[in-house]
Amino acid sequence: MPAPNATTPSQLLRLIGTPDCPQIVDISIDPDFNDDPFFIPGAFRHPHTEIDSLKARLGTELGAELGAERCIIACQKGIKLSQGLTAWLRHDGIDAQYLEGGNYGWRDMPLAPRVPAAALPNKIAGSTLWVTRQRPKIDRIACPWLIRRFVDPSARFLFVSAAEVEGVAARYNATPFDVEGVFWSHRGPLCTFDTMLDEFGLRTPPLDALSKVVRGADTNSHGLAPEAAGLLAISVGLSRQYKNDIAQLEAGMALYDALFRWARDGQDESHDWPADRRS
Repeated sequence: MPAPNATTPSQLLRLIGTPDCPQIVDISIDPDFNDDPFFIPGAFRHPHTEIDSLKARLGTELGAELGAERCIIACQKGIKLSQGLTAWLRHDGIDAQYLEGGNYGWRDMPLAPRVPAAALPNKIAGSTLWVTRQRPKIDRIACPWLIRRFVDPSARFLFVSAAEVEGVAARYNATPFDVEGVFWSHRGPLCTFDTMLDEFGLRTPPLDALSKVVRGADTNSHGLAPEAAGLLAISVGLSRQYKNDIAQLEAGMALYDALFRWARDGQDESHDWPADRRS
């Protein structure tokens, strides 16, 4: 049984990708991280010595009520660095836990995805900045969902006219996606969502199942998954509901949260009426 202020890798795996996932703070020292340069999905790096700036980043000030902000602290092995910082943060009223076994414990767990540090674009003012075509439908909602849930929870997204995507990217040092001729885009029969799964090392069974639905809807290949036609219909409906692309993205986050939980836990469940009908 884990300590009261600890989270096991298997417990964390159930939280990652959901809106209930705490902030994950990687405080490995530079030599340790450089020896194994991978992130737990959604984690960000922060020096273990800069406690005040970490509390500011977590959105919690000294004296806040216990539980005001949840976070999980991870170091290389889950011992002195993470346990010490966790104890400090808990003393200051932050609901912090440390990851048992640290990054090595996560690395050694079967089916635990790890994001290569080299795959992450440069951050602008502390978060990745992405730009794509305005009036999103499928890939341009699914990809931001994936990035925020598994790569960079603070990522920002710019939606501009198609002709200006690359120009905006150059002027603002943003990363273009889901337009022709850029790195983060369709590759053969695969859509941009697939490209991101491959480059970010996120090919897990639930995300693979979800990728077939996204790809089928985005490339008009509904035979890939029966859910693809439904996703297209809902995505078109969302785009008709919202004139503001950011508002549409926020609404779409809930849609993809639900699809992820279906892909992870609910694919075997069916529904009929009456409930006790026998086939």
